[in-house]
Amino acid sequence: MNTALWITASVLALLFLMAGLMKISQPREKLAASGMAWAEDFSPGLVKATGAVEALGALGLILPAALGVAPALAAWAALGLAATMLGATVVHLRRKEAKALPVSLVLFLLAAVVAWGRFGPYAF
Repeated sequence: MNTALWITASVLALLFLMAGLMKISQPREKLAASGMAWAEDFSPGLVKATGAVEALGALGLILPAALGVAPALAAWAALGLAATMLGATVVHLRRKEAKALPVSLVLFLLAAVVAWGRFGPYAF
């Protein structure tokens, strides 16, 4: 199970790092035009802050445990990313964006499983 948690955390880290860096590096208008219509409802600063949270959460999933420095932070990063995706799910529900819901829910569930494993029976 530890290996499965590492694989899941690694995939999540890659996805959240890419998504976060995209939100940080591109203007809100370009994000909205590329299919992230929700970005129109939020200020540019909030979109960039969301990207920063996702990128830092991605690093937090892997680096603390891999470096052996405060490895318990990996569980907190997973919990934070799960909360982020719960918020994303609420935004997509309110905007009636049915296509975005499955991705948000799957990422939420994967992050929640990593948080459960790292807080519980497979803690570092």
